Amino acid sequence: MSSVIRPSVLLIEDSPSNAMVYRSYLQDGFEVKVANTGRDALDYLDQVSFDVVITDVRLPDMSGLAILDKVQVEKPSLPVIVITAHGSVDMVVDAMQRGASDFITKPFDKARLSVTLNNILKKQHLEEVVQEFEKVYRRESFHSMIGASLPMQNVYRIVESAAGSSASVFITGESGTGKELCSEALHAESIRSDKPFIALNCAAIPRELIESEIFGHVKGAFTGASASREGAALRASGGTLFLDEIGEMPLDLQSKLLRLIQSGTFQPVGSSKEVKVDIRFICATNRDPLKEVREGRFREDLYYRLHVIPIHMPALRERGSDILLIARALLRQYSSDEGKSFQGFSREVEEFFTHYSWPGNVRELSNVIRNVVVLNDGTSVGMSMLPTIAATATPTASDPPIDRSAREESPTGWTAADGLSVDRAPSQGQVQSSEIIPLWLEEKRIIESAIGICGGNVPRAAAFLEISASTIYRKKLQWEKAELSSDSI
Repeated sequence: MSSVIRPSVLLIEDSPSNAMVYRSYLQDGFEVKVANTGRDALDYLDQVSFDVVITDVRLPDMSGLAILDKVQVEKPSLPVIVITAHGSVDMVVDAMQRGASDFITKPFDKARLSVTLNNILKKQHLEEVVQEFEKVYRRESFHSMIGASLPMQNVYRIVESAAGSSASVFITGESGTGKELCSEALHAESIRSDKPFIALNCAAIPRELIESEIFGHVKGAFTGASASREGAALRASGGTLFLDEIGEMPLDLQSKLLRLIQSGTFQPVGSSKEVKVDIRFICATNRDPLKEVREGRFREDLYYRLHVIPIHMPALRERGSDILLIARALLRQYSSDEGKSFQGFSREVEEFFTHYSWPGNVRELSNVIRNVVVLNDGTSVGMSMLPTIAATATPTASDPPIDRSAREESPTGWTAADGLSVDRAPSQGQVQSSEIIPLWLEEKRIIESAIGICGGNVPRAAAFLEISASTIYRKKLQWEKAELSSDSI
């Protein structure tokens, strides 16, 4: 019978009694190797492969944090749990910033240690599964779409799955997220790829002409119709008709479109003859389609006819590293188009791009890159080359409200107000002495407000406030001490 391979743990503890207790906690599920000094631990790490390291902070010859640093340099994927009897907020922050997977304060029982180890090993296993999955399935681009993030991988898979069908597709997403590129990919992947792809923007056509644009008209059908004209429906026969911003279509025309989808027939404007067509429908909107149905601006029966295969295009701010992936591709393209020699972005620009909310999504990013390439020369894009996008952007519906009057530009040209609302202090002459409060209380209010807006995510709040997360943790400890002191007075 084959034995089950148990995870291996390196336990670094200078106290023999504590080491014996901790080893007894682990002996049922783990292979445990004990080191009583930092030197012994480093020798073991050089010779043996471990799944987890557990280290005390205070060792006779070195700090456990020094071992943590060495592990992060030489074996960054090896999880390290730090234990100490002298825990403090500053020490926890320091250990976590150095890369510790968890922090346990003595004394602790078997259950606490087991839960911590099992959670770390489960996380490690899931990361390995995801990495293997990404090696096989993850793509950085798909037709004209660029993106390696998980939301975009989901879009790619839906497009591939839906491509062989003639079922209608309903694409939703904010303006500038690439809904038309998605529709083009659907057509290119389908069995209709050698047939016409006709795109029609319902928001760009006058209301009185949109019926003629879709269904066509005969000569004399209305004033100015000096000749018959084929509409988009007939031109798309055998292929795909993409109706962008379908939420802008008038209600009376929606009923005619519903008949075309149901029967595959329509009448050109001014004609009594029916025309038979074979069309695959793809539509898109930047609105909430169900809200439009509830408020009576979109027919419910048409919604269910079109909303067979839904695809949601994620906003650029939700796509993580895709921002830089797209920016680099656009920089290469526009540099080639304009005969420029740009090769990349400075670290400050990349940091700005990553933190900026991009309310205009990929379209806004494209405009920024083209502006930079056309108006500047060089090999690297610096902050001084960027247009004033932070000052001119407006928040999207999903963003927290921004007080634009409260902007204070940072040296990099972008502001914490680009993601958080911060109240401006009263102007000079309006302040009453009774309104003045201690600086630390005002600072506390701003930081706690930022943490609340970020859903309790301290590192994200710190990024918006342009301070480190450790600063917030240290200040929270100071506030607690200040409040305790005031209570004791």
